[in-house]
Amino acid sequence: MSKTIAIIPARGGSKRLPGKNIKMLGGIPLLAHSILYAKEHDFIDAVYVSTDDVAIKEIALLYGAIVIDRPQSLSGDLEPTVSALKHVLASIDGVVENVILLQATNPLRPQNLLQEAFAIFQEKHVDSLFAVSRDEHKLGKINNGKFIPFNYKPGQRSQDLEPLYFENGLLYIAKAALIEKGELINENSYPLIVEHPFAKIDIDTQEDFDYAEYLLKVKSEK
Repeated sequence: MSKTIAIIPARGGSKRLPGKNIKMLGGIPLLAHSILYAKEHDFIDAVYVSTDDVAIKEIALLYGAIVIDRPQSLSGDLEPTVSALKHVLASIDGVVENVILLQATNPLRPQNLLQEAFAIFQEKHVDSLFAVSRDEHKLGKINNGKFIPFNYKPGQRSQDLEPLYFENGLLYIAKAALIEKGELINENSYPLIVEHPFAKIDIDTQEDFDYAEYLLKVKSEK
C-alpha cells in the first residue's frame, strides 16, 4: 500500500517576525492551520512537523502532528527546505511514496486545493507538482543605474504582458524518491496555476501577518 505523508517544516529562529510559527492567527497558532488542513484529507497517512524549537514542538503535538526533532545543522537560515524533508524521510520507518509539503508560512489555502492537486499529481504521473500564480508586474533589471525592462517594452499595457508565474508556496507534492535525491522540482514537475487571494500570503513580516488576518476575517464573514 502506498504511503502519503505531509511534512510541515517549522524552524524557531525567525528574525523578521520572532516566534511567527506559534503566533496566534484567527484564534489558533500559525502552524496549526497547516496541520489541521492536512488532517482534513484522508489520503494523508500521517502529518509530520520538523522543528528545532521546543515551543513549536509542543504546539505540533497538541494539534496531533508527529514531531521530528531537526538537528541544528539543518536549521540554519541558508539551509534549503528539501534538507528538512530528507531528514524526516530518513527518520521514519516504513516506505513512503509521496510527500506533501505544507509551509507554515502559507496558512490559508483554498478548501479543495489539495484534493484537486493530489488527483492531478496522480493522473499526470509526474515527479512533483507545485502551485504557481501569475505575476502581473512589469519587471526589469537595474544595470549601472539604468532600468532595463525584462518582460515588457516601455509603454506596453499590463494586460498585454507575456504571462510569467511565481511559486506561491501554497503546496508542493513530490515523490519521496525525488526528495531523497535532494530535489523538489525537476523537468518532470507540474506547475498548477492557482489564482486566489490566499496565494499572495507568505508570512515573513508583521505586514504579511496583518494581511493574513484581514483575509481570514473576510473569509469568516462570507
